Amino acid sequence: ILICINLHNLVLILCWNLFLSEPADLLKILDFHNLPEGVTKTTGLCSHRRSTQGPDVAYRVSKDAQLSAPTKQLYPGDAFPEDFSILATVKPKKGSQSFLLSVYNEQGIQQLGLEVGRSPVFLYEDQTGKPGPEDYPLFRGVNLADGKWHRVAISVHKQTITLILDCKKKTSQKLLRSPHPVIDTKGIIVFGTRILDEEVFEGDIQQLMIVADHRAAYDYCEHYSPDCEVPVPDRPQNQDPNTEDDVSSTLALRRTGSEMMWCLP
Repeated sequence: ILICINLHNLVLILCWNLFLSEPADLLKILDFHNLPEGVTKTTGLCSHRRSTQGPDVAYRVSKDAQLSAPTKQLYPGDAFPEDFSILATVKPKKGSQSFLLSVYNEQGIQQLGLEVGRSPVFLYEDQTGKPGPEDYPLFRGVNLADGKWHRVAISVHKQTITLILDCKKKTSQKLLRSPHPVIDTKGIIVFGTRILDEEVFEGDIQQLMIVADHRAAYDYCEHYSPDCEVPVPDRPQNQDPNTEDDVSSTLALRRTGSEMMWCLP
């Protein structure tokens, strides 16, 4: 909910805006900015960005990194959203094949996972065990491990998953899950691998977020990770995490139809 002052009528209104759902910033949750073992700072997607003093900040992850956190840190006090977006700006090591993110329930069963490499797989398993491994969405013809930066946006909505790659290529697959799927938040999230997997993520990562809105994926490159000639948006990306950027305390100017409003999140 946003408290907005309508500058046209000078009245106070309440604005409900699902798109502005606060993202769960996994790099922050996993403490990347403190450079844990196996993580170093590097240049991100843009070596120079308009209106900033330097390049985008990213992190180089080696095979020695072991990063995990309780899932409840994603959505403390709330359930994991049924429909959501996963947003990542990432450059995996060329030729690699690994899971960028894995979410496990309290019993140690993997419920969610995003593989990055050639023909990436989206792993999803709800409380009823659906879909089965044979029905995990597979994105043929996509290679995320070609040694280049990629902006990867995943939209999960009802029984459809859509991959938007580099703001242009869209591919949709069926996600044969239950009508009211549940992802347990009592387990852990693991970065860069699956438990007992030999393959681990190696490469660079600038951003990794989960947003409780399936529509966020479609505007990833506009609102979260824009082109280099575009200034940094009012979002947790492309900025040095050592600099506090409390979006909640910033008065933002937003346009709604023909009305101009000042909105305080």
